[in-house]
Amino acid sequence: MSEAKVDRRDFLSSGGRFLLLTSAAAAAYEHVLAGAPEKAPNYKTTEHWWAMTIDIDRCIGCGNCVRACKTENDVPIESSFFRTWVERYHVEGTEMERPEVDSPNGGYDGFREKYKAGEGSKDFFVPKLCNHCAHSPCVQVCPVGATFVSPDGVVMVDKAYCLGCRYCVLACPYGCRFIDPRTETVDKCSLCYHRITKGLTTACCETCPTGARKLGDLKNPNDPIHEFLKNHKVHVLKPQMATGAKVFYHALDGSVR
Repeated sequence: MSEAKVDRRDFLSSGGRFLLLTSAAAAAYEHVLAGAPEKAPNYKTTEHWWAMTIDIDRCIGCGNCVRACKTENDVPIESSFFRTWVERYHVEGTEMERPEVDSPNGGYDGFREKYKAGEGSKDFFVPKLCNHCAHSPCVQVCPVGATFVSPDGVVMVDKAYCLGCRYCVLACPYGCRFIDPRTETVDKCSLCYHRITKGLTTACCETCPTGARKLGDLKNPNDPIHEFLKNHKVHVLKPQMATGAKVFYHALDGSVR
């Protein structure tokens, strides 16, 4: 068997590229984290681990969350891109049957009546957003570290470093990323990081009229999220992906999972 030979210059060149990429990732990390805590001096990233609960039984498909998100986060109103959106599921018979799913304008304008109540059929709404995974596929594929997980569990994007390569868009199993047409960089839910670091909740949670969405801090033992998770059976979307998703759904129909 012949021994593989590696040219010293190639080796050093590869090492240089590796160091360049890791340096860029670290710089992107510091660039984003420096922003919000600057405005919230008492906020400590290592003392929090953010998650969200969504109670399907409470969601009425009003679209308040979608409208609030677009306004709060400067997502183009006249576009088909959303940081959060709502889908309507119509299931005939058992939950094992393939459901009919629609989401007109991402649920931005709510939903018009489409189905009549029938024997064995049911309709329900499912809000969706970035799941802020603990083991995010999008973070793993970003070549420059523009996508990363903060110490408090929020998956974020630093547009100053994003190449617009779309690797993360393809890697996300939840379809929650898009290319902002104005900047040609990736955009997604940031869990309203500029708000939560100042002690506020997310825009979508704040405007939900039924309390279907709740932001929770898993590191805070007094946070109501612990009581909710204890007393309700919850699921995550696509559990087979083992992403460590931190958006927990109560009363999630089997046709969605």
